Amino acid sequence: MSRGYSKSRRLVSQLNRPSPDSDICGSCLLTLRRRYATATAAAASSPEPIPIAQHIPPVTTVTALHQAYQIKAGVVLSRPPILTRDLHPFEKAFYLYQRRLNERLALPFTRYFYYQKDTPADIDWKKKIKERLTAARDIGVYNAYGKEGWNDELLVGAKESEPEVQVEALLKDAEVETEDEGPVKKAKVEKPMPRVTEADATGDMRSLNRLMARTLYLVVKGSEGGWGFPSGVLMGKESLQRGAERLLVQAAGVNMNTWIVGHAPVGHHNLKYPKPRLEEGSEIQQLGEKIFFMKARIMGGQANLKDNKLGLAEFKWLAKEELEKEVHPHYWSSVKNMLVER
Repeated sequence: MSRGYSKSRRLVSQLNRPSPDSDICGSCLLTLRRRYATATAAAASSPEPIPIAQHIPPVTTVTALHQAYQIKAGVVLSRPPILTRDLHPFEKAFYLYQRRLNERLALPFTRYFYYQKDTPADIDWKKKIKERLTAARDIGVYNAYGKEGWNDELLVGAKESEPEVQVEALLKDAEVETEDEGPVKKAKVEKPMPRVTEADATGDMRSLNRLMARTLYLVVKGSEGGWGFPSGVLMGKESLQRGAERLLVQAAGVNMNTWIVGHAPVGHHNLKYPKPRLEEGSEIQQLGEKIFFMKARIMGGQANLKDNKLGLAEFKWLAKEELEKEVHPHYWSSVKNMLVER
């Protein structure tokens, strides 16, 4: 019972028993009598609540599947350039012009300071200077002190600016004639190795001895037939660097001397499955893959896919533009900015 209701009953009881010492006026007592009578009649006329039967369905426990992406580590293994890059035709012409300009500005060659008169070396010198007209051996036929000395420039694409022509000129100048009780013979000079290797000529993309002036990347062919960088699932709390080191051994064998550059990935690739995948005995529904690529370098050795644990079928060493032709366009859009142009 509420405190207000008790107070009202106490006032009503005073009304029923009026006393001369009451502090309540007559009009207030009349109003209280009416209110109490109305509340009592309403309470007596209200029916008792009828209990309503409610049907509560049984509660069944449903295990919710956790959706997530599979985290993988990938390795961008590269072989850096071995040779300097090929020069642009403009660069070739400019460098040859610089050497001819230096020949004009330098002091004349003092012949008898280097060769004694009428010696075999002096005779050989006089023979060669008649052919090239200059002391320099790799700038073509040019006389820096003649009437045409000012004409030291070459057109772009001139054969004198080609490195191969300059090498042949140096080799020819290095040949020395010998007269040892017989006909004149020229001593053979060892030639430098060519920039184009046998692997370039045969198109062997599994060889590291190709495209010596370019960066090559190791790509592998998976069990599903697609090409890409070696990648695999991380084991437990394995870091990306540790996972990349393990994947290199599992994918390409132990016959390579490699090292991982840094601890942070250089890029990533997101692959979403057409339908979520659920592995047996797992409550995680795989929505796709997220591959984080680690940069690596090879210093020696060669890849060997024999007995690899990732189901790889083939490998290639490709340059950037060759890699674009082998991989999927979506894959290429994710990895192209990680690769160098040269």
